[in-house]
Amino acid sequence: MIQTVGIWVAVFLTLCIFSFLYKDNPFYKFAEHLFVGVSAGYWAMYSWYNVLLPNLGRPLFIEHELILLIPFILGIMMLLRLFPKIGWISRWPLAFIVGMTSGYYLVTFLQTNALEQARATIVPLQNINNIILVIGVITGLFYFFFSTEHRKAIGVMARIGRMFLMIAFGASFGYTVMARISLLIGRFYFLLGDWLRLL
Repeated sequence: MIQTVGIWVAVFLTLCIFSFLYKDNPFYKFAEHLFVGVSAGYWAMYSWYNVLLPNLGRPLFIEHELILLIPFILGIMMLLRLFPKIGWISRWPLAFIVGMTSGYYLVTFLQTNALEQARATIVPLQNINNIILVIGVITGLFYFFFSTEHRKAIGVMARIGRMFLMIAFGASFGYTVMARISLLIGRFYFLLGDWLRLL
């Protein structure tokens, strides 16, 4: 019985979302607002029970780790943004978060993105894949070289680099479209199989 009710609710919400294909309507808006509300409630409870309580609440108030007063006070200061007269105080913890996060990710991205990408590009030119990789990287860098006008040899390299970039972005876009098509097929399979029992 509960499974049947769940299937009918899922069918109703799926059809509400599909109704947007006709035009924007109250059914679609209801499903959209329900999705946003349920997601916000879920992540609020997830953050409370899996992040705040184990990492701040219990250590600070039960185990008395006083060093955690600093993030607790910064968190309270962030909430002061809700009060217009003293909302300016929330800029201090925000500045701390932006500065600390920037410093942390500068090192992380330098190691994972810049150095690892450079290391992955330095390959022996023994097969066609490695040759294409090196040509793509070098010509792609020429495309973003704006200190000189793109004419003659530099212009040719920049055009080749633009082609490599277009192929890469196209493949990425195609992957995204295929993922969305996979979700659509899953919804149709649910409607035709679990609900209508045609499959």
